[in-house]
Amino acid sequence: MSDNSVIKTEGLAVGYGRKIIADGIELHAHQGKIVTLIGPNGSGKSTILKSIAAQLRPIAGTVYIEGKAESSMKRQELARKLSVVMTERIEPELMTCGEVIESGRYPYTGRLGILSDNDRKKADEAMRLVRVSELRDADFSRISDGQRQRVMLAKAICQEPEVLVLDEPTSFLDIRHKLELLSILKNLVCEKQLAVVMSLHEIELARQISDTIVCIKNGKVDRSGTAEEIFRGDYICELYDIDNELIKSAEGAGLSESIYDINRTAQYICKGRHP
Repeated sequence: MSDNSVIKTEGLAVGYGRKIIADGIELHAHQGKIVTLIGPNGSGKSTILKSIAAQLRPIAGTVYIEGKAESSMKRQELARKLSVVMTERIEPELMTCGEVIESGRYPYTGRLGILSDNDRKKADEAMRLVRVSELRDADFSRISDGQRQRVMLAKAICQEPEVLVLDEPTSFLDIRHKLELLSILKNLVCEKQLAVVMSLHEIELARQISDTIVCIKNGKVDRSGTAEEIFRGDYICELYDIDNELIKSAEGAGLSESIYDINRTAQYICKGRHP
């Protein structure tokens, strides 16, 4: 491979069994950069991310990490290169937040999973970076959704990955916690020089945090580029199949203040203003 992508896909087709959900997926993510997938529900974003994260075997094509085919990597080697934060809520039994975060060091421990002083130091650093040190002794099952997302992010960072994959990391969060989590993530990317591939529903937040936006529609990469390129003209309406009839219907239902003209909103967002 001739480019310097930390993670790259070539001719990727993903799905379940023999059923293809998305194909022809070509993605590149570089050190210190964030690539965000946006698009309608059911377009294949989560399936793509699960395949990149080796949670699903690709139907065709290849995922490369630092030039090496992911399929040729042993589980422990992959865990040292890539960490994942998925939407599914986990319910570890009788574990403190500190123990959940420390489990991110298992790719580096022996078979018995005994942590060294260095492992504990790495866990402490991850807690500090993600601002969850005060939750160390808290029962993971008893903290808020926003706190859980931060703890899971700290666990992922504790693995010291080259690549971080996140599927809708702001799900279940109110706007304050969405902004807090993404600001922490942006700082981590800069400080740790991670390559991040994630999905978001909130196009405004995707615009603000992403270096590259990849638009997925009908199981294909419909368009990719910078926020300014993606939010130009009428494209966002096309991506989400928002036509004049839907806008008129929303206005008729008294929702015009909520829906706005989406393209107009997007263009203002790109300029850092509000319509």
